[in-house]
Amino acid sequence: MFDEITKHKYKEFLSEEKKHKRIIFFAKIIILVSFILFWELSARYGLSDPFLTSSPSAIVKTIINLIRTNALFIHIIVTTAETLIGFVVGTISGVAIACLLWYFPTASKVCEPYLITLNALPKIALGPIIIVWAGANFNAIIFMTLLISLIVTIISIYGSFTTADNEKLTLMKTFNASRMQMLTKVVLPWSVPGIFNALKINVGMSWVGVIMGEFLVSKAGLGYLIIYGSNVFNLSLVMTGVLLLAVIAALMYFVVAFFERRVLRNR
Repeated sequence: MFDEITKHKYKEFLSEEKKHKRIIFFAKIIILVSFILFWELSARYGLSDPFLTSSPSAIVKTIINLIRTNALFIHIIVTTAETLIGFVVGTISGVAIACLLWYFPTASKVCEPYLITLNALPKIALGPIIIVWAGANFNAIIFMTLLISLIVTIISIYGSFTTADNEKLTLMKTFNASRMQMLTKVVLPWSVPGIFNALKINVGMSWVGVIMGEFLVSKAGLGYLIIYGSNVFNLSLVMTGVLLLAVIAALMYFVVAFFERRVLRNR
């Protein structure tokens, strides 16, 4: 009898959870659709200046024109490729450097103020120097991306390492485990959720770095599209570039979140 009541309550709980998730999903859709409708109607009926704010219909027309000239896919591919390269290199390098900092505690204490200073430094101020060092080309864009994403990745992952279970580490020390064994057996497994959080942050940072790099030096890409649109006062082109960036960045974030759920579920 008790088991039947428990099962019934559990089913009710699952049903309520599904209902709650559906409500949240539809609320998100309603907010998005309402925003788009308000934006379009305000532009059509003079509540806002279409020259300054553009409109959803104007953005759709701009996208169609870019597709007809084959320019849209070129800009998307260029920016996405640059972002993926920066993301992968930044993530691998960030994890490796964070591991080294944890493995050598003295080095981490020495490097800490420099990492904080570099993280606080406005990276765009280094733009002219990056162009001189790397050249006005693809290398400068990747350099800018790593400059923005790498430091954040190192700080986030190293911070996750420092929260590893001290009891387990102490137990391993009593068995004379090496620091490498503690890193691979305790610290890294413990920090998997933190690493994925850093990856999700790195997605946004990589996009910011690439767009800033394309603002400085580029002949193609969504950042170039935005800068070109602002130079010729074509706000529909600017809004199109921003919208495409938002969509692709969100897709990349959801891919990382998907792998996070799969990995954490199988732990």
